[in-house]
Parts: sequence; C-alpha cells; structure tokens
Amino acid sequence: MTYITKPQLHHPKLATNSLGYTRRDYEGSVSTLCAGCGHDSISAAIIQACYELDLPPHRIAKLSGIGCSSKTPDYFLGNSHGFNTVHGRMPSVLTGANLANRDLIYLGVSGDGDSASIGLGQFAHSIRRGVNMLYIVENNGVYGLTKGQFSATSDKGSKSKKGVVNHDAGIDLVMLALQMGATFVARSFSGDKAQLVPLIKAALAHKGAAFIDCISPCVQFNNHVGSTKSYDYVREHNEAVNRMDVVPARETIEVDYAPGATVAVTQHDGSVLQLHKLAQHYDPSDRVGALAYLQARQALGEIVTGLLFIDPEARDLHENLDTVEVPLNSLNEAELTPSLDVLAKLNASLR
Repeated sequence: MTYITKPQLHHPKLATNSLGYTRRDYEGSVSTLCAGCGHDSISAAIIQACYELDLPPHRIAKLSGIGCSSKTPDYFLGNSHGFNTVHGRMPSVLTGANLANRDLIYLGVSGDGDSASIGLGQFAHSIRRGVNMLYIVENNGVYGLTKGQFSATSDKGSKSKKGVVNHDAGIDLVMLALQMGATFVARSFSGDKAQLVPLIKAALAHKGAAFIDCISPCVQFNNHVGSTKSYDYVREHNEAVNRMDVVPARETIEVDYAPGATVAVTQHDGSVLQLHKLAQHYDPSDRVGALAYLQARQALGEIVTGLLFIDPEARDLHENLDTVEVPLNSLNEAELTPSLDVLAKLNASLR
C-alpha cells in the first residue's frame, strides 16, 4: 500500500506552523503495518513533533535498518531525505552522512532486533562517539517479521506465544546508552502521546547523541499471557497452516498520568503493563543516579518512562574532531587538499 499516495489537497482552514506547513505536510505514505501497531503511534508523534518545531522537512535526514520499525520512515516526513540501510548498519551510515553534512537534522529509527542484536556494536559506537542525532528504538521485544521469536530485549522469564520461557537476560538499551555516554536518554510508551511528543521535540533540539527507547506493542505476536511488552490482536487460530491471518481493528491504548505516579495499563489480551513516570524531584543530570534508579525500579517490575538523563553542555562528533563549520560535502578539491607545507608539518607531528 505504500504506492498509494495520500491526497495532496488540504482543507483551507487547517492550522499551519510558522513555515506555512500543515501537519499533513509532515506525513508520508500509507502505513502497511498491522492495525493498532504501536509503531504507527510513534510515527504520529514524530510528525507532530516536527510540525510543532517548525522544522523544514528538506533539512531532515531519516535513516533506518531492517525490521518493522525500519519500515516506518516511509510513513512520516515524506519530503525529507531518507536512507534505508541493511540490517544493523544504520548507525554507521548515519555517522558518515553526519560527517559529510553537519547542517542536516539526523533521525535514526531502529528496532530492538536491529539495534540490540546484529547492530549492537554499531549502536554502541555511534552513541559513544557523540554523533549529533536522535536515535529512536521502537522496542516490542520480538522479531515481528520472522514470526515473533524472542529479541535481545525480551525480558528474562517472559513467554513466547508458544509458551517457551526466555532464559536469557534482556539487554536494556537505556542503561547501555547511559554507560556509552549518550547525552540525552529517555524512555517512553507509544500509547502516551502527551509524554512522547515533548520528548521527541527535546531530543531533536539536543546537540549530541540523543536516544529514546520507546515501548511499542506488537499487535501480532505478543498476545499471550506472559508477555511483558505488548498486547495482541491476532485472531484465535493464527497457527493454522496456509490460512490468512486477520488482524481486526482495535482502538489504540492510551494513557495520561501524573509525574511520579505508577499506572497499570491493561492490554487487549488481559495482561497488565506497569508504567512508572519519573517524579518531579528526579535529577536528570545525574548519570550514575539514573542507572541506580532504573535498576531499583526494574527490581520492582516497573518500566520507568520520561527524560532519564541530559547533559546540556554536551559536545558532538564534529567538536571532538575539530572539523570546519561548513559541511564537508560543500568543500572543493583545493580546500580539501592540504598544501605541501601543511602536509609536512602533519607528518612531522606524527613521528
């Protein structure tokens, strides 16, 4: 359905931002994801955030890898730059693009399989290098494209739809991002638009490596008792051989609760997701405190959401490398080629 373009006509009374764009101007193609997928809610939040920030779509570069999550950039910011890479390699491509043109706003969208398995090293190095970007992981805890196997972020003790218990410890990408030196770290829930949109806006405005882990329910493969991350829309006999699966439309689960509170979100399959929103007294400038808080809440079975850490004085990759202020892709051959004197001094400094 991605070949079906959305109507270009706008209602004459649609609200516009300071650039004269409506929210519709930040949309993309028609989504082919399952009805009710949490990823579509994240796409809607990205659209809303960019619209409210008055960002010119052509100044944004969106990059992704492989997986359900990595399909989503086709569904938002249809007038921006886009690059769909191979499995797990999005961070290195984004890093190269950022080095070539520092003037663009970089948005990397990935999944728990793409970032926590084959792309784990790429994820860690892009974070530690301080690439100026927003890196969003749409985390559903399963491999949705290959029928719902455990992903690296699946919690220990959780059950697959076949009743298999996961005995491996799950990778917490938030804790890893904190340890790797990310200067903006947050976690949210796709059903909490009131929290997610402001987090995306803040992360896009942040200079440095910004990371958001967003719990995003998979409506297809986490519909069973024992799932810790999602709700299920799969019909009763989804294991029937050669029978088409039908995912009925259901209303999106949304929550809105006060800072410092914990809310139990009942999912469509009857399972309960415990969400805890950071209290107002929480100090997001304390990296060590953030790690300790996450571990303490994790022991209580809670998922902490909100802005977990921020360094307002962060440096990015270009500052660390002391590159020129103009984009490298705009320099000509004479500007990129050092003179013999400069080259001699450089070689002498390395002896």
